[in-house]
Amino acid sequence: MNPNSPNVNNSGKRYPSTGWFAHPVLSVLLGVSWLALSHSLEPVHLLSAVLIGLVIPRLLRPFLTQASVIHWPTAIRLLGVVLWDIVISNIVVAKLVLGPLNRMQPGWIPVPLACNHHRVNVLFASIITTTPGTVSAVINEEQGVILVHALNCDDPAAMAADMKNRYEAPLLRAFHLQPGSQA
Repeated sequence: MNPNSPNVNNSGKRYPSTGWFAHPVLSVLLGVSWLALSHSLEPVHLLSAVLIGLVIPRLLRPFLTQASVIHWPTAIRLLGVVLWDIVISNIVVAKLVLGPLNRMQPGWIPVPLACNHHRVNVLFASIITTTPGTVSAVINEEQGVILVHALNCDDPAAMAADMKNRYEAPLLRAFHLQPGSQA
């Protein structure tokens, strides 16, 4: 492997190529979306899905950044954790909302960011707001913090630590990053 190749980063990890399949996740999502919209698995629709999955990312290449190298087993485990947390959080929020409203202690929780990687931070904020009980999140890159609005935050420090352990740490591992990494 040539370390001076444009597809190799400084640490020697290989980036996906810049060819026809440079953004495989985007290509697969486009193809699957086409099949879902067409409601058919006819050969013409399968061929259309493949062509759309290959051509659209190629046309959008000037607007897309280099695809990240992802550790898929970690990403899949994180997906399982997020789905489980969504189910449990729905139950907790239902009990909270259906109970006495004076039990709720809404507030903003500052969650310090472990790195400056834009994709990791956006995914981290998205995961947080997908989980019921958190209403919104604001990323403050200058201060290196995500401000999370929660319906009930009786212990903000513990909630922030839980979010970092359950979501941010696996995201860093999935993207092969260390805390303090730059974008």
